[in-house]
Amino acid sequence: MKKSVRARRKQPDAVSSVEPRFQAVVDAFARDRQVTRGGRGFGSTGLKVNGKLFALVSDRTGQFVAKLPKARVDELVRAKKGEPFDPGHGRLMKEWIALFPGQEDWTALAREAYRFVKPA
Repeated sequence: MKKSVRARRKQPDAVSSVEPRFQAVVDAFARDRQVTRGGRGFGSTGLKVNGKLFALVSDRTGQFVAKLPKARVDELVRAKKGEPFDPGHGRLMKEWIALFPGQEDWTALAREAYRFVKPA
């Protein structure tokens, strides 16, 4: 049974309450009908395109996390901008970057992630 729009509006806004900087990322995708907000992934609420998670703020670490090609993740790690994402089980995710505080433009990185995840 589907929840009514009224019921969904009453739920707390977990994404913006986690990290105010993430609200700018959410706003950047507000007009894209293929992007949805919500759902759980790696213990966090984030943005999805066609049901696939591409950007989030980790509930565990508070870091901005994005799905990117492994080569791009490696580049950001070498530049000391972030680290491969560990969702909490000790296994690093090769195509996910967790940014260090103050690094990179979250919206620009989310747009990269969106292009990577969105089907052609």
